[in-house]
Amino acid sequence: MTRVFRGLGHLVSRRPWWVLGSWVVFAIVVVATAPTVTATTDQADFLPNTYDSIKGYELIEEAFPQQQQAGATVVFDRSDGSALTEADLARIAEISQGLDLGDAFGTIAEPVPSPSAEAAIVNIGLAPGVTGQDPEDLEQVEDLREQVGSAVEGSGLNEGVTGALAQAYDQTESGQNAEAIVFVATIALIVVLLGIIFRSLLIAFMPLVLVGIVSAVAGGLISFVEKAFDLNHDPSTSVILIVVLFGIGTDYILFFLYRYREARRDGIEHRAAVARSIERAGEAIASAGGAVFVAFMTLLLSTLGIFRSIGPSLAIAVAVTAIAALTLVPASVTVLNRALFFPSRKWQDPPRGTRFAAVGASLGRHPVRYAAGSGAFLIVLSVFALQFQPSFDLGESSSAADVESAVATATMEEKGFSAGATDPTPIVLHSSDGQPLTEDVVQAFASKVAEVEGVGQVTPPVISPDNASTAMIMTILADDSASDAALSTVKDELRPAVDEAAPEGTIAYVAGTAGVFVDFQAAMNRDYSVVFPVAAAIIFLILAVLLRSLVAPWYLMLSVGLGFAATLGATVLLFQQIQGEEGLIFLLPIYIYLFVVALGTDYNILMVARLREEAREGLSPRDAAAKAVEHAGPTIAAAGVILAGTFASLMLAGNSLLTTMGFAVSFGIVIAAFVMSMFFTPALTALFGHAAWWPGHGDTAPPGDPAPPVQQDTVHAP
Repeated sequence: MTRVFRGLGHLVSRRPWWVLGSWVVFAIVVVATAPTVTATTDQADFLPNTYDSIKGYELIEEAFPQQQQAGATVVFDRSDGSALTEADLARIAEISQGLDLGDAFGTIAEPVPSPSAEAAIVNIGLAPGVTGQDPEDLEQVEDLREQVGSAVEGSGLNEGVTGALAQAYDQTESGQNAEAIVFVATIALIVVLLGIIFRSLLIAFMPLVLVGIVSAVAGGLISFVEKAFDLNHDPSTSVILIVVLFGIGTDYILFFLYRYREARRDGIEHRAAVARSIERAGEAIASAGGAVFVAFMTLLLSTLGIFRSIGPSLAIAVAVTAIAALTLVPASVTVLNRALFFPSRKWQDPPRGTRFAAVGASLGRHPVRYAAGSGAFLIVLSVFALQFQPSFDLGESSSAADVESAVATATMEEKGFSAGATDPTPIVLHSSDGQPLTEDVVQAFASKVAEVEGVGQVTPPVISPDNASTAMIMTILADDSASDAALSTVKDELRPAVDEAAPEGTIAYVAGTAGVFVDFQAAMNRDYSVVFPVAAAIIFLILAVLLRSLVAPWYLMLSVGLGFAATLGATVLLFQQIQGEEGLIFLLPIYIYLFVVALGTDYNILMVARLREEAREGLSPRDAAAKAVEHAGPTIAAAGVILAGTFASLMLAGNSLLTTMGFAVSFGIVIAAFVMSMFFTPALTALFGHAAWWPGHGDTAPPGDPAPPVQQDTVHAP
């Protein structure tokens, strides 16, 4: 493997313009030919049709092709807080019937006053065939809001538009705002930190140019894959891709640059230093990128389309980034030569008495203390992970609390409407024996549904006009259909009740948003039991091949596992225990897995690879650990700070989903860099000694593979 990277280093350092030109041409071709992929925020699109909610939707589409889904709900109340008068209701009816709706909307219902008469709602259905997920559909929400806002001026009425389409619009807008905030914060952080670390203008701005090229290539390749394999595209992936590309991209750039600067400080000639840096850092970068790639690709084993979509997208981004770190970055460094470090004049001066040398020396003398202390810290935080409570309320967590749909929904609830009025939950009764359903049978079934606790209202059932094989009963839940309370109602009360109430020869399904999320929960639990073990096994194999050892991978995986649990535990401690939130978004563990586990493995690989290199120079296990911390510590610290900072920028996005995820992942990366990789892993390796490398004896220099002669640089910087 060393010879492969030695050959790559020779090629890139001798033909840098060929490499740069190839990247530019490839990027242009990919961007020019990449297909357009439509994003979807409909979570039903991400579930397979083996689940009850999807079976229910399929029956509705087949039996009631003209059935309109809920589109938007306009909420009216008086500005002075008093009850609506007859004149107010007449004015609301006039306003609603005078609306000039776009193609996305269908019929407009009559105004429905609340029991207290303090508010009224007007439900607007989606037009037949409209899913409400296309960007053109969402844009019509803004026009609807402008029309209603203009119509109520001077009437003494307040208005607000909520409902499925309006909530999707607000989520999309919130996501776009988050993307802009995260992009600006990430760029600023990278430029400032790299400028401080290297005191170089070119290095500070290098990731912007290089990651820009990588982003264009990765984005195009992702579109090709999603189109070819018919994968749904989740718009939230865009925000995460920004962080992944800039965060991991900067990490890998640092892995190379620290090696290059070290080689130059040792007096090695410029091109030889580039080649040697690829040789020495190449295996660590490739292995780290491979581990992250595998971790993301294992999400293809998921039954959830949202994970199957995110996994390959991030895996492609990481693969392109790793390849760029081994080719595009060193080629750019070769071309820039001395200008790379401008205006720094002391970049060739070796550091003296660094903190990392002191920490490494201390760890080498007292590995038991460092292993026990860091391990205890991880275990204590891991205990809190047992109290994790998942929340499925994506509507509340993925938008800011002050968006119009959230305010309008809150007004409805305050004025006496059931929270689920904007998004009814359909129940489907289907004949499984071929016999038509009768009015009496369906009505008796609907009466039993109405008695279920948590069901606020049941509309008269409708039987399919073709062969009377299917009936639909619309229910309004007492709670918002996307809330945890509604999910509990569907899972624990409604589904068991409809199964029991379904007459012989029929089968019943609960669909709707709440039904979809209940199935989401079941699918997620199944995925966790499959994806995590498979990913762990494959990463173990990568580590075993890289280290030529069957011992070290075990405690490295233990380290990463503790890092995952400690990260989840710290997030639970902060948000559930201290801030008092009832639960955390159900996607959180998978995102911690994606980034903390995968990237924690990155840092472990870098540290252990350096430790092995030092051991091959003839150092004892403890001295090798000390030197590894001294030399790899600055790289891991800088990479960890930058990557943690990029993920922390998600906390500026303004919604609880990205705030929680930003804290969790950034905290997890800090643990991975400064606890796992800096202390826990090298301390354990020092304690295991030569046994850590059994049976491959990777800590001894391989025979017959001498290092290339060192070429001294005869010209020094002023």
